[in-house]
Amino acid sequence: MDDATLLNHPDALTRLRYIVHRLRAPGGCPWDMEQTHESLIPHVIEEAYEVAEAIRGGNVAEICDELGDLLLQPVLHAEIASESGAFDLDKMAHGLCEKLIRRHPHVFGESSAATSDAVLSQWDAIKRVEKGTENEGLLHGTGGGLPALMRGQKLQKKAARVGFDWPNAKPVFDKIREETAELEEAVQSGDKAHIAEEIGDLFFSVVNLARKLGIESESALAAANDKFVNRFHAMEKRLREQGRELGTLSLAEMDEAWDAVKKQ
Repeated sequence: MDDATLLNHPDALTRLRYIVHRLRAPGGCPWDMEQTHESLIPHVIEEAYEVAEAIRGGNVAEICDELGDLLLQPVLHAEIASESGAFDLDKMAHGLCEKLIRRHPHVFGESSAATSDAVLSQWDAIKRVEKGTENEGLLHGTGGGLPALMRGQKLQKKAARVGFDWPNAKPVFDKIREETAELEEAVQSGDKAHIAEEIGDLFFSVVNLARKLGIESESALAAANDKFVNRFHAMEKRLREQGRELGTLSLAEMDEAWDAVKKQ
C-alpha cells in the first residue's frame, strides 16, 4: 500500500503503526527520531499516571484520550526495536496472547479457579515457573519499579495469599499505634536514620490498613493531595477577596481561613 492509503487506512491500528513508522523514518520528526527505549522511560511513567488521573476524574472522554497517549508508548517502543530487528509490535502482541493463555488455564485449559484469590495465586505460581524463580523467595522481584506505596501494598497482598496476614483490620490499628509510639521515641533521640526507619514502618502499617479495608493506598493519597490543593486554592481565593495575601499572615490567620473553607 502507498503512503496515502496507509495514512488514511480504515483500520486504526494499521494507521497508527504507519504514522509512528513515518515519524521515525528519514525526513520524519526530529524529536521522535532521537528517542530510545531509555529516553522514553519517563514518558511511559507520565502517561500511565495521567491515565490514572483521568480515571479518578471519571471523564470518559479524558480516559479515552489519555489511554490513547499511553498506547503510543508500546507502539513507539516496538518501532524502535524493529529498526534493529529485536522485535516488533506483532511479536509483542503474540507474546502477550501466549502469556494470557498460559496464565489462565482455568479458562483455556483444564484447571479450576473459582475466586479472584485463586486466580491470582495460580497466576503467581505459573509466573514463577516461567521465570525460573520458583525456588526463590516468595517476594523475589515483586514490584521493584513501582512507587513505594504501590509496592508496599503489592508485597503485602502477595504475603497474604500464603496466609501471612492479620485476620482483620483491628490488629492493624494497634500496629499503627505501636509504630507511632516508636516514631515519637525516635524523634526524641534525634537520630535521623532511626527516625526515617520508623516513619517507613509507620507508612507500611498504614498501607497495610488500607489494604485490609479494600483501599488502594496510591489512589487514596492521590485523592488527599488533590483535596489539599483544592482547599489551598480556595483559601488563597478567600483571602485575596478579603484583600489579604499569603506570606503576610500569621499561621493562626491562615488556619482560620482554612477552617472556613473546610466548612463550605
